[in-house]
Amino acid sequence: MSKTTVWKEEPAREFLTAEGCYIIETYNQPADESMSIARARVSEGVRTAWHVLDGITERYVIAAGSGQVEVGDLPASEVAAGDVVIIPPGVRQRITNTGEGDLIFYCVCTPRFQAAAYRALE
Repeated sequence: MSKTTVWKEEPAREFLTAEGCYIIETYNQPADESMSIARARVSEGVRTAWHVLDGITERYVIAAGSGQVEVGDLPASEVAAGDVVIIPPGVRQRITNTGEGDLIFYCVCTPRFQAAAYRALE
């Protein structure tokens, strides 16, 4: 994108995914194939389903709450606000909200997220 723009997050557009988290597509534009940003919200006590993104590197930027992330064959890791999780393309992932209240994180995908890249493993 070549012009300066401000994108506003639209909470009314939040939707529940099959994997068990709520998503707002904060920024995902066909005119900008380089990346996308979504806000994810996992309710207290919820564990998302195992899944992979084919051809997309995903980064979780934890904004609020605490959880436990599982990526590939690595041991589960505790995460909290300020932490960043890097998930290479094709590597399985899931996250559990282990705290009180919602776990909120941003998903930064390169190239941009497209539904065809999502593959459920459960």
